[in-house]
Amino acid sequence: MMISDLKQNLMRAQTRMKQIADGHRSEREFAVRDWVWLKLQPYRQSSVQQKTNQKLSHKYFGPFQVKARIGAVAYKLALPNDAQIHDTFHVSQLKKFVGTLPVAIHIPVWLQGRSSEEQLKPRAILGRRTVRHQNAAQIQYLVQWEGFDEYEATWEPALVFEDKYPGFSC
Repeated sequence: MMISDLKQNLMRAQTRMKQIADGHRSEREFAVRDWVWLKLQPYRQSSVQQKTNQKLSHKYFGPFQVKARIGAVAYKLALPNDAQIHDTFHVSQLKKFVGTLPVAIHIPVWLQGRSSEEQLKPRAILGRRTVRHQNAAQIQYLVQWEGFDEYEATWEPALVFEDKYPGFSC
């Protein structure tokens, strides 16, 4: 009698835990040739470039087209040929693209096959500011990079920038 009560209570608890866990999940399915956003977190992935404010950068990249469905929860995407990451992703890393496709798809530098250090060349310094960093004043430059629009400019520490690009002048 006591063992059957324990089994019944265990089943009830497992069912309740499953309902709570499933409440956070969303059913997502994509068809082949659908367009999706790809969620990447470069600050967690060691294979991509580390930059100062990665947590504030874009989470979703693309859109990319679905090439194939692999199993129940994975999809193969049509990534650029020079991408340095695997082309198969769990459904939780994808989000359906809604709207009209952009003319050009922005591919982050760290996702491209060439080294980001080779590619990033400053075009212009758009601004300058002083911030407090580790209890000391630090000068930063707002740098627009070659091949990127003005709105994609980044704040770079002046000392690091001057060491990396010694002959650069606006």
